Amino acid sequence: MTEFEKNITFVIVCFRSELVIDQCLKSINPDIKVIIVENSNNVFIKESLEKKFSNVQVLISSDNIGYGRGNNLGLLEVKTKYAFILNPDAYLEKNTLKELYEVKNFLKEDFSILSPKIFNDKILNVIDGKEKDFIKVNMVKGFAMLLNLEKINFKKIFDENFFLFLEEIDLCKRIKDSGGKIYIASKSIVYHNGKESSGNEFKIELCRNWHWMWSLYYYNYKHFGLFSAYKITLYKFISSLLKMIVSIILIQKKKYLIHKYRVLGLINAYQGKNSWLRPDQIKNF
Repeated sequence: MTEFEKNITFVIVCFRSELVIDQCLKSINPDIKVIIVENSNNVFIKESLEKKFSNVQVLISSDNIGYGRGNNLGLLEVKTKYAFILNPDAYLEKNTLKELYEVKNFLKEDFSILSPKIFNDKILNVIDGKEKDFIKVNMVKGFAMLLNLEKINFKKIFDENFFLFLEEIDLCKRIKDSGGKIYIASKSIVYHNGKESSGNEFKIELCRNWHWMWSLYYYNYKHFGLFSAYKITLYKFISSLLKMIVSIILIQKKKYLIHKYRVLGLINAYQGKNSWLRPDQIKNF
């Protein structure tokens, strides 16, 4: 294990991800510490993973506390210089950390977030893309990102008001606003299977749609004010209402429910309520 790897702790937040997380964990050097926060209160998952992977510590949350708060819980246990935030349905390429190390050295530690490139994903929000091996950006996706903890001075790294969606975009915004720098190492590759980390049950899909709308409003309200939040979300609110009506006429129950939960998420956000919805609170349909 290299000196760089000794200074990394992986933090992975899960919710019933036992079917996909093996590939993720097997892609990590078995000598690097991994902290998993399991949000399903499933002790069997903890026992199974800790028995199978000697470098893994599983923290069990008594409630489904969400992605941001879950990461903060895991980060409290990190004693190393860097924390690598990784989704359970993502996995590393053989040279992922080696390429991050090369860029880290070139930057002389002057970064707050250094992210690998998501395989086959287009890099957006580029500030400076002149260098071949790394690109300076405004934000990165939260599937995989190396946090330089010595450069991030927030009391809580993630805003725990977010339950799902836009937590990492909010973090990047706060880092940029405080003068921090964010880069993508373009030769460092990570693979992401998308939506597989918590399964594809329809209740979870409804919950995703509810929280996407809630988070979209909250993020814009937090950073740009009330007018901006309404401007960005009002069209989506009206659009979902109209699609609900069309779905009723066409007897498309699933589409109706998806747009219903989008509307409900926005109504909760407009009323200033917190992001309270959880999959097990969605009644049978």
